[in-house]
Amino acid sequence: MNKNTTLDRIQTLSTKNTDSMYLNDFLLTWDKSEDEIAATFQTAEILRSMRRNNISCRSFDSGLAVSIFRDKSTRTRFSFASACNLLGLATQDLDEEKSQIAHGETVRETANMISFLAEIIGIRDDMYLGAGHAYMKEVAQSVEQGYREGVLPQRPTLVNLQCDIDHPTQTMSDALHLINKFGGVENLKAKKIAMTWAYSPSYGKPLSVPQGVIGLMTRFGMEVVLAHPEGYNLLPEVEEVARSNARQCGGAYTRVDSMSEAFTQADIVYPKSWAPYTVMQERTRMLRNGDLEGLKDLEKRCLESNKRFIDWECTEKLMKTTKGGSALYMHCLPADISGVSCERGEVEASVFERYRVPQYIQAGYKPYIIAAMIFLSKFKNPADKLEKLIKKAEPGI
Repeated sequence: MNKNTTLDRIQTLSTKNTDSMYLNDFLLTWDKSEDEIAATFQTAEILRSMRRNNISCRSFDSGLAVSIFRDKSTRTRFSFASACNLLGLATQDLDEEKSQIAHGETVRETANMISFLAEIIGIRDDMYLGAGHAYMKEVAQSVEQGYREGVLPQRPTLVNLQCDIDHPTQTMSDALHLINKFGGVENLKAKKIAMTWAYSPSYGKPLSVPQGVIGLMTRFGMEVVLAHPEGYNLLPEVEEVARSNARQCGGAYTRVDSMSEAFTQADIVYPKSWAPYTVMQERTRMLRNGDLEGLKDLEKRCLESNKRFIDWECTEKLMKTTKGGSALYMHCLPADISGVSCERGEVEASVFERYRVPQYIQAGYKPYIIAAMIFLSKFKNPADKLEKLIKKAEPGI
């Protein structure tokens, strides 16, 4: 390990104001200050360096990390488990079908019953527009109440593992990948990133990744361009966050109606499918009402709508129009790869394969980002704690 680099990072971390992160939750990136975002990156890099050099990051002698996945997951599920293991926490997934929730147990009661020895709760709830973030807030309020009433000996903190509004563990991992790719967060300024819709032979994909990208990348002074067909709008309030960020940070946020315009001279491209905002609203209503026939009809209509834009695909031809013809291709994975996972999809197979390793590296930052979010929420003086961990391993430092 480069001791000086790691200690320099710890020194930089000590200059960041993270007081509000202590015993608090990480739900939306735009609710976090500039210092808090920077501290998350620094902590992730420190933990990553320690892990690579076989220095223990165990910060807990005991304690439980509870995960609640209301949607399918590979990368985020294992990243959460890896992050908790890295810090010394045991993990337990709450299977709601095997709990008393089916018998009418309230959110407040469930939250308290799973939290007697819990330090962290990670939640993915992205299927219901207008519900996922609200559910996380209700869980947070429930454990806060339990802590203040003396029911819980500690206040478990929450990490948003994806909701209907934002996917902070994904977009923070994406950003850390870009920081390392371009040699520092300062080098992201004026870089053009194209966040574009892409065709998929499936429907109902959440809006939270594109919303998370425009809500975070605009904070670094980047030129963020959103492109999607008519009707595939994002939440208006998140677009306003992006515009506000761009004004404050000296970047730009624009929306265009073609993939080709977004890709032109872009430094980074992020082509990904999502469902129209109005469709997600309708889908939520039907899911809540148990309208199975309505859902089948909605899916049919949506897939037909998607087919009208089958040419929205990340191709070799489009990639040649990017900056130097070699923009960085990004995806949160899994991508719909034409000729591989589907007949026609988001990206040509040759483009995906050329960027496969960088994408896997991109995904590899997520365990450290999650670990950093947990760490900053559980230790009042994170820089001191990290320095003690390193000194314990190497007393001479």
